[in-house]
Amino acid sequence: MTEPHAHLRSAASADVVLAGAVELARSAAAETAGDPALVGDHLGVSIEPVEPVDDGIDPAGLGLLLTHSFASRLAGYVGWRWAVTLGRVPGEEAVTVDEVVLLPGDDALLAPAWVPWHERLRPGDLSVGDVLPSTEDDPRLAPAYTVDDDSADDAEGSVAAFELGLGRERVMSREGRSEAVSRWAAGEFGPNTAMARHAPGPCLTCGFYLPLAGSLRPMVGACGNAYAPADGRVVTADYGCGAHSQATLVADDPTEVVTSARYDTSEFDVLTD
Repeated sequence: MTEPHAHLRSAASADVVLAGAVELARSAAAETAGDPALVGDHLGVSIEPVEPVDDGIDPAGLGLLLTHSFASRLAGYVGWRWAVTLGRVPGEEAVTVDEVVLLPGDDALLAPAWVPWHERLRPGDLSVGDVLPSTEDDPRLAPAYTVDDDSADDAEGSVAAFELGLGRERVMSREGRSEAVSRWAAGEFGPNTAMARHAPGPCLTCGFYLPLAGSLRPMVGACGNAYAPADGRVVTADYGCGAHSQATLVADDPTEVVTSARYDTSEFDVLTD
């Protein structure tokens, strides 16, 4: 005897009345589903454990609970089942419906695990009117000087505060800056693009290159050339394009300029009458 059949047999022998109340359980499932056609075949019955609240109470005196399962025909719930739990007080024939729920089976199609909204967002998802607040533990941000800080009144501290972002409670942390540079370097204005590989020189030596301030100055900047593909964009210092300020046109193979008429006499046709 297989284990499922043994389980069904033990449930039936535990309480014949509850195990035989298949139609009552089906009616309860159909009422919950709203349509009897949404309740499929009877899949079996299982015993529900009854736990007493106090240790001094005998569990046998609490009666039995059995759950009847029916296949679900509800659209979009393939592999799910209707579970109807029935109960009966010991010594009485009356059967009561305790609960009706829709449960997933082993092959049921389940929704993916819930992911917090700030982990679901992707670049480009933010639109006009949307607000994207940062979390307090965002590793990309770090505390900075504020206007009310004592260090802001110090001359040397003010210089450092300006670089760190005076007036802002938080600035980008080292991790945040490193992440940003890595993202920009891997983008379309990084050193590994086809445009950069064929450029006459890197952006670092271009007159239109506007380096960023602070610790990112040696690595990234903005392009200010209206004719460049990266105009107004953040570019890496080792990016480049054909609009480099020092780019020149050099004729590799000069062409001879001929100012007089020339005739090719190496070949001719013989004309006969």
